[in-house]
Amino acid sequence: MATTADIKNGVVIKIDGQLWSVVEFQHVKPGKGGAFVRTKLKNVVTGKTVDKTYNAGTKIELENVDRRDFSYLYSDGDGFVFMDSTDYDQITVPAEVVGDAKNFMLENQSVVIAMNNGLPLYVDLPASVVLEITYTEPGLQGDRSTGGTKPATVETGYEIQVPLFLEAGTKVKVDTRSGEYLGRVND
Repeated sequence: MATTADIKNGVVIKIDGQLWSVVEFQHVKPGKGGAFVRTKLKNVVTGKTVDKTYNAGTKIELENVDRRDFSYLYSDGDGFVFMDSTDYDQITVPAEVVGDAKNFMLENQSVVIAMNNGLPLYVDLPASVVLEITYTEPGLQGDRSTGGTKPATVETGYEIQVPLFLEAGTKVKVDTRSGEYLGRVND
């Protein structure tokens, strides 16, 4: 069993059956009273962030989270199939675990999956991906001004807002965290 002295950034702690990642921590030794550790924790599954304070020396339960490289293969209806890049084993990850990442995944794309005791916790994508616009309304002559946007559907079926001058068939860079258009990509 570990203690608060083992807390570091990135360590995963089990609290009430849920996994929490340490975002930041601070060891505090006030002039009067006992020392304590102030932490900011992020729920590994939901992403919720909380502040928690521990007295120095308190026992905590550390969890081992294994982050491995996988390639996305296909969706089989009730889940998403990934292949481990090292041993070529295939796993099916439920749609609830994949979450919004499905909007930005193309076949054969590299992703990182965090695993705990053989169970996938979440899918981590690169910060941005390049996707092709499959449908958008044509821009009208004179719509070349800055600031205006229109909806566009990308090849994964996800809809993003793009500048008025972009057309179907254009490749764009999309932020995987927010779903925002980052720029046009020239081949």
